[in-house]
Amino acid sequence: MAETHHTDMLIVGAGPAGYTAAIYAARAGMQPLLVTGMQPGGQLTITDEIENFPGFAQPVQGPWLMEQMREQAEHVGTKLLYDLITEASLKQGPDAEGYFHLKGDSGDLFLARTVVIATGAQAKWLGLDSEKKYQGAGVSACATCDGFFYRGKDVAVIGGGNTAVEEALYLTHHASTVHLIHRRDSLKAERILQKRLHDNPKIKVHWNRSVREIIGEGSPAVVTALELTDTQDNTKTERLAVDGVFVAIGHSPSTGPFRHEVLCDEEGYITTQPGTASTSIPGIFAAGDIQDKTYRQAVTAAGTGCMAALEAERYLTEKKYGA
Repeated sequence: MAETHHTDMLIVGAGPAGYTAAIYAARAGMQPLLVTGMQPGGQLTITDEIENFPGFAQPVQGPWLMEQMREQAEHVGTKLLYDLITEASLKQGPDAEGYFHLKGDSGDLFLARTVVIATGAQAKWLGLDSEKKYQGAGVSACATCDGFFYRGKDVAVIGGGNTAVEEALYLTHHASTVHLIHRRDSLKAERILQKRLHDNPKIKVHWNRSVREIIGEGSPAVVTALELTDTQDNTKTERLAVDGVFVAIGHSPSTGPFRHEVLCDEEGYITTQPGTASTSIPGIFAAGDIQDKTYRQAVTAAGTGCMAALEAERYLTEKKYGA
């Protein structure tokens, strides 16, 4: 049977932002309730080795790190529910008792005096079976996260917008050669980025090319090459030897039922007031990649999760609610 849950803080999303918000909220006595969503742990559950999260001298596994965050959140008093928020009534404000109303896929009703939206963003993929097969074995969607592993190697970046060009430029600090694969004969990136790209001798642009297959060898198998198709002549293919592939065709914010409840930008990312986690609705906060399309790092997501919890605690205090 469906249940009704009352809480001073509802956290939606179980990535670094959500878990950090939960840890701070629980330690402040807010007894937070965290709804995990469809992918507990977020993007880090498909991240192999992490070297840039502070506190670990040796690389750690993404799923292990998220498991540690989950256990810490529960240890300090967070209650986790494995559900998915499908409906939210936020823009009209809280009810007479100060509660916002949300509903889960289970049918459960959630009444929360503050809400932290930490549902993240998903990388867009090419949709190839081989792409999925080699994720974590040469295929990545984050140069900042994984570029270090390709020192002195040849890599490819797929895309033609700002993200792709920025990823390619970043990778030149590690890789010996960066191949930019673009299906058209011109880039969509800003002019200044295009100039930097063309001025960099480490970058080679492959125009009018799409990825037909990602090829791997070895035991365990890792990426060794790409099979490219000429987009102007779909019968013509070529093989490009690379050690890594970075898919940079954009991200999709997982805004879900919140898209029309709080102010979002044209891409669907939740807008927060500068320097805060506060959204357009008092009492509603956003943290992590759902409001950050610039950095997209675990450590920055965790930082905004902390901000959201502290701001929620202040909101509850000002409203003279239980926290």
